Amino acid sequence: MSTAISPTAYNYKVVRQFAIMTVVWGILGMGLGVFIASQLVWPELNFGLPWTTFGRLRPLHTNLVIFAFGGCALFATSYYVVQRTCQTRLISDSLAAFTFWGWQAVIVGAIITLPLGYTTTKEYAELEWPLAILLAIVWVSYGLVFFGTITKRNTKHIYVGNWFYGAFIVVTAMLHIVNHASLPVSFFKSYSAYAGATDAMIQWWYGHNAVGFFLTTGFLGMMYYFVPKQAERPIYSYRLSIVHFWALITLYIWAGPHHLHYTALPDWAQSLGMAMSIILLAPSWGGMINGMMTLSGAWHKLRTDPILRFLVVSLAFYGMSTFEGPMMAIKTVNSLSHYTDWTIGHVHAGALGWVAMISIGAIYHMIPKLFGRAQMHSIGLINTHFWLATIGTVLYIASMWVNGITQGLMWRAINDDGTLTYSFVEALQASHPGFIVRALGGAFFASGMLFMAYNVWRTVRASNPAEAKAAEQIAVVGAH
Repeated sequence: MSTAISPTAYNYKVVRQFAIMTVVWGILGMGLGVFIASQLVWPELNFGLPWTTFGRLRPLHTNLVIFAFGGCALFATSYYVVQRTCQTRLISDSLAAFTFWGWQAVIVGAIITLPLGYTTTKEYAELEWPLAILLAIVWVSYGLVFFGTITKRNTKHIYVGNWFYGAFIVVTAMLHIVNHASLPVSFFKSYSAYAGATDAMIQWWYGHNAVGFFLTTGFLGMMYYFVPKQAERPIYSYRLSIVHFWALITLYIWAGPHHLHYTALPDWAQSLGMAMSIILLAPSWGGMINGMMTLSGAWHKLRTDPILRFLVVSLAFYGMSTFEGPMMAIKTVNSLSHYTDWTIGHVHAGALGWVAMISIGAIYHMIPKLFGRAQMHSIGLINTHFWLATIGTVLYIASMWVNGITQGLMWRAINDDGTLTYSFVEALQASHPGFIVRALGGAFFASGMLFMAYNVWRTVRASNPAEAKAAEQIAVVGAH
């Protein structure tokens, strides 16, 4: 029987590779985040060196957590989900392998170039043109593998999770290629093809949609597969999931200008970005409610299943941060929040609470299945990780909310004679306790990743190559 199945066995090798690297990059990226958060508490940690300053390491931190940790989680889960829902092997093993090694090469390139100060200075698009081109090649290859696999599917239906993954792949390619259009003047220096306010507009069309498609749409694909699987319940409303998909991808692409309120951007563009951001609340909450309601009749499982807890709490943070985002896009609120730590808190409500938690839950779900084990080595360690992640996220975002509102109010306070009430340094001093709590919250979250690494290592070590190989065959038998 196994010989008849083996030609159609799933390619789990590349999924395993990406899943393991998700954990590795998670530790490095989040550990670096804790380090630079600590630099704001103890500036001596800059060490007086150019390569270790906050300004050099901060973009490396964002690239590691978004593209290394988040990216590997998306590659791993999309390759896993598309094979299982289409009941067919990836269309090309060699191209899939190229996407793995190519993606790791981009990340290593970021680790080398960013501390050296080679940067485009564009948020989330800092990598200079040689790395940007490599990234584009890898990404197009990823699209070929994903959509090629869908074309050879053995199911009539394309599961909704694949719609979200597909949209995330296509739009991310478009955003990256358009925003990175530039004129190279040397191997490590280029100038943007756009100028002034146009450059800012295209950058935030890219920047906010890196959040909207890379950090939201892709992870919603993850949600639509792993929440029903872990809860052992069908998705609450398949019709709502389709409405959610079309509404989200129609609206999200317009929200970028809310990063540019009160700037040289035309006022109509700012207002359009604000209006679209507010309307975006509807599809965002539609997706969150759909995920939550999938647990109807299965809420009792949260008492004993910490993996499901990760997935459900991530949805709660998704709902919260997608309420907060539209609110912060309102011009009057933005006049207080912009340039403050409130923005940092909002980003991390999404990044830690939503993106990282759903990724962690998905990895915990996949690892035993990828390596032919019944379950993870220790459920207790998953539970410990869950509480460290949850407490860490709450400490982080609460401290940044307090800091942000404090900063906004202090900066705009004026005396009767029109002079500023507080100096910038006084606002910075008032922020110091919040910086300490933020570093502590980050340390909680990052330490949870160490527990995860140990748990994954013990689970993988307990399997052998034959069991891991058999997992691919069993998956196919189960699917058919």
